[in-house]
Amino acid sequence: MEQLGLLIGEEDRGASSGQTFERLNPMTGEVATRAAAASLEDARLACDAAARAFPAWAATGPGERRRILLSAAAALEARGPDIVAAMAEEVGATAGWAMFNVGLAADMLREAASLTTQITGEIIPSNRPGSTAMAIRQPAGVVLSMAPWNAPVILGVRSLATPLACGNTVVMKTSELCPRTHRLIVDALHEGGVPHGVLNALSNAPEDASAIVEALIAHPAVRRVNFTGSTRVGRIIAETAGRYLKPVLLELGGKAPMVVLDDADLDAAVAAAAFGAYMNQGQICMSTERIVVDEKISEPFVRALAQKARSLKAGDPREGSTPLGSVVDESAARRIEELIKDAVAKGAVLAAGGGVQGTVMEATLLDRVTPNMRIYGEESFGPVVTIVRVSGIDEAVRVANDTEYGLSAAVFGKDINRAMSVARRIESGICHINGPTVHDEAQMPFGGVKDSGYGRFGGKAGIAEFTELRWITVQDGPIHHPF
Repeated sequence: MEQLGLLIGEEDRGASSGQTFERLNPMTGEVATRAAAASLEDARLACDAAARAFPAWAATGPGERRRILLSAAAALEARGPDIVAAMAEEVGATAGWAMFNVGLAADMLREAASLTTQITGEIIPSNRPGSTAMAIRQPAGVVLSMAPWNAPVILGVRSLATPLACGNTVVMKTSELCPRTHRLIVDALHEGGVPHGVLNALSNAPEDASAIVEALIAHPAVRRVNFTGSTRVGRIIAETAGRYLKPVLLELGGKAPMVVLDDADLDAAVAAAAFGAYMNQGQICMSTERIVVDEKISEPFVRALAQKARSLKAGDPREGSTPLGSVVDESAARRIEELIKDAVAKGAVLAAGGGVQGTVMEATLLDRVTPNMRIYGEESFGPVVTIVRVSGIDEAVRVANDTEYGLSAAVFGKDINRAMSVARRIESGICHINGPTVHDEAQMPFGGVKDSGYGRFGGKAGIAEFTELRWITVQDGPIHHPF
């Protein structure tokens, strides 16, 4: 089996220690990928390479950076078949999900290309006579990027595109669960013309992750950190970055609520709920985990959603015959199954699904879920969604906000002004009216509140995250000094 190396500057090399690690196929247990396991010395060398490449890349004109990013988008799309195979073998993803990843990620590169001429500043009136005061944005330096396995191409590209567009250089720490998929991204960007050293890639053994991440954050050249992943790991990264005074953008876990008001279009709400809950086996940070439905329309809604869930079959993603594939590994399947069993034991109604075979799980619907059940508050990150029945808008808002998370949300109702008033009261970074909780566009400000993290990817919001805002003055005329 081909072994993936580390990309450090112009070198594609093994780890300095000679160590490797293996990622196993979640369904077969066979080795899916063998990759170099970076050492602390490799982490230092990657940051050094990025620091050396920074002055030239920062000075590269916006038109050239735009051309390279557009070329990289085309190169990524051309690697679609390889990415489909890698995602199936490393994380059990369906071909449809993999190609959706490729398409949206290519859009993100094109959007980033358009941002190269949108990095603007302003003239600010000064109280000093003859002084011209400017606020300008400049590249920050080396950016450390970390993306997860669940939407590996979308989130991997998102971690790189705007930092590169803004003139930063990047060290990408690839996910231990999908090193080959993430390496395909890096290879596509290099093929598109991103210079060596501007984008570096490190893979690491799972047991080394904590030490490698701290070494990368601590390196003096690293000026920005971005991480997408679990809230548990996000806290560790935030604490580490805080010790080194490094700004960090965190997009973390979610427990997205979908509020179904008594005047909702039930067909549209059921379709959005099924898509939001079960797409990619519910392994999306925006996945619909809680449906908060008005009791006036709860019976027909639950019946229709249960019927829809039973129609969504799960199977081996390599066969391409089912809309649902595998969850990421057996430990995830066991954890999700425990949440389901706990809820049923405490009175929840299993309206659909519940079956588990290895890492293949049926689309599952739990009705009449209450706060004493673990799944009410814990992020399931699997193909299961809960129903909480409520009486009226105030209770719906209270239940929707009864979570530590705050990434995405949705509200369904025909009276748009009424639905908008509910949306304004929900504590989330994102909220869609009459649309699913799972919705992403390259140009939108994407991020959460509460334990879902802080900072925003996407569009001009991303420019603010990955540049330094500087105050510069030019004095034309005499200055009176007191001494």
